[in-house]
Amino acid sequence: MSRKGSEKYESILRAAIRVFADVGYHSAQVSRIAKEAGVADGTIYLYFNNKVDILISVFRESMGVYVEALKLHLAEERGAKAKLRRLVDEHFKSLADDIELAIVTQIELRQADRTIREGIQPFLKAYLDVIDDLIEEGKTEGVFRRDIETHIARKMIFGTLDETVTSWVMGHKRRPLLNLADPIFDALFNGMRTCKDNNV
Repeated sequence: MSRKGSEKYESILRAAIRVFADVGYHSAQVSRIAKEAGVADGTIYLYFNNKVDILISVFRESMGVYVEALKLHLAEERGAKAKLRRLVDEHFKSLADDIELAIVTQIELRQADRTIREGIQPFLKAYLDVIDDLIEEGKTEGVFRRDIETHIARKMIFGTLDETVTSWVMGHKRRPLLNLADPIFDALFNGMRTCKDNNV
């Protein structure tokens, strides 16, 4: 299992995303993932223990890439308000640009068993930590209310973004996801801003 990052490893992950999105995680067969990736069935097991490991790896790799890119994007912005807006935009853009991945993360992972949910938790935490840091920055700046508990604000932000994408996927993507960024940002920011911040 030490060949992460290789071209074949990435090819298998991408194939798994396509198969999971097409037939669902529970109906997907490792043999079909292998065929989609253009490798022998046995090759899969040189990189992954089983199908559970493949799904967790899909989340780990995609979330890792997203979080690192997000940190760079947020570093370009000045102030918590601008960073919150950028976070909303990037969250929606990352999944609108990869609908198959959106189906896997928003639909298939929700139906996963406890082993998978526990397996993805450390990688999800990296994203939640970024949100926590943004909230704390806003409270320090006086842009966000200091009396709002960080863990509650984080649940509000992540939960709203996550549920919005899930509804978009299940609603057959009738409306461009990025069109929802403005109202979602307004709702989140106005729910946390201090009364003295009138630059809305």
